[in-house]
Parts: sequence; structure tokens; C-alpha cells
Amino acid sequence: MIWTQFDRIRQRAIWSWAGFSHVWQTEGSLHQWIWANIASVVLAVLLPLSAGETALILMGGIVVLAMECMNTAIERVVDDISVARRDRARQAKDAGSAAVAISAIAVGVAWVCILFGLIF
Repeated sequence: MIWTQFDRIRQRAIWSWAGFSHVWQTEGSLHQWIWANIASVVLAVLLPLSAGETALILMGGIVVLAMECMNTAIERVVDDISVARRDRARQAKDAGSAAVAISAIAVGVAWVCILFGLIF
């Protein structure tokens, strides 16, 4: 029983790594978000932030990466169905892109709030 659960966890880790590797290899935007996260982490470590503020910034950055992976998944499924230009296909891809943008804006808002608290 325990070994079955361990094997399931192992398989999920393998599939997740394969998915992340695919996004890494095919999406330049993931590279950009990782560089943005590195800058954000450095800033969060250098500034006198509380543990909660640091955690919020780190979590937000990871959520942006997750949204980029989801956006890539949406793009792949839409393209797999058909490469023909269709309104709903464009809307699905645009919605995935919007999810990435909104999550990035959320991290930006968190940074603004944190920096405002530090300054004032």
C-alpha cells in the first residue's frame, strides 16, 4: 500500500518535471519570468522584509511560473485540435495569456504595497 503511494508520487514528479522541461525548452517567456523571479528574490532577501512579506513575494513569483506552464498547456491543446484560425482558439490562448499577466500584476501590487510600507 505505501509502496503504491510512493510510486504514484514518483510518477507525478516525473511527469511534472517532463512538463516543466518542455515549457523551459519551448517558451522563452518562462526564461524571462525566471529572471524576473531571480531579481525579485534578490531584492526580497536584501530588503528588511518580514518572513510573511518574503514568503508572499516568493509564492507570487512561483504562481507566475505556474501560470506560464498552464498557458503553454492551453496553447498546446488548442494547436493540437486545429491550427486553423478560430475565434474561440484565439480567445482561449488570450485567456491563458491574461492569467499570466494578472498573476504578474498581483506580484507587482504586492511589491508596491510592501515597498510603500517600508518607505512610509
